[in-house]
Amino acid sequence: MRDILDLDRYPLDRPASPEWQVLVDRCRAELARDGMFSLDGLMKPEVAQAAADALKGKFETESFHHKRAHNIYFKDRVEGLAPDHPALRKVETSNFTLCADQFPGSPVLRLYDWPPFAEFLAATMEKPALYTMDDPLARLNIMSYGAEQALNWHFDRSEFTTTMLLQAPEAGGEFIYSPELRSDGDPNYAGVERLLRGEDPNMRSITLAPGTLNIFRGKNSPHRVGTVKGGKTRVIAVFTFYERPGVRFTDAENIGFYGRAS
Repeated sequence: MRDILDLDRYPLDRPASPEWQVLVDRCRAELARDGMFSLDGLMKPEVAQAAADALKGKFETESFHHKRAHNIYFKDRVEGLAPDHPALRKVETSNFTLCADQFPGSPVLRLYDWPPFAEFLAATMEKPALYTMDDPLARLNIMSYGAEQALNWHFDRSEFTTTMLLQAPEAGGEFIYSPELRSDGDPNYAGVERLLRGEDPNMRSITLAPGTLNIFRGKNSPHRVGTVKGGKTRVIAVFTFYERPGVRFTDAENIGFYGRAS
């Protein structure tokens, strides 16, 4: 993996070594403090850019255009909220998606299937273990955002989200979030309303560089990607891990996410 990763700065290939443990401890501390951590340049920037370049034609001819109006919960109804409650205000998301079966041999897929990667992530998240998906579509997605496209406000279904930026746009495309806006015991609908009005005092924005791994606690921290500007797309890989092996999406889920079941 040394041909694609900077394993001198980030010793993922040496589990349980003192250097590996120092990195894990740092990532845990940042997760506790900020709700996220990033490893800038884990994938060599030139490798990340080459991976994005290799997919340009596929994005133009084979990708699924995901465009929908949705609320922050991705639900038609939320118990305890009136249908016209401001926390249910709809926003629009638009991007193009490629699935894992469309880029065999990609360095991003090599990283996903490399066992020390899942072992490292599990350690940072303080999980006993993490497992790759068996689903040939959902296991790893690469998404492209062109001019005027964005991933809008939402909460994630899973506790953590794992991404790697492959190509940065000319402008826009910032990762914007509000750490721990809600909790499992408090949905904080008033706080969600303030966020959607642009009045959340805890809102943060970061700009990632190509090759950066980003781990984010997205279940209780709403987040979005800023609208992309200019002619250069924002290309990002989204890795999916579970705490049990053998997970696959249903055909209906895959059709909803990707426009196809297989």
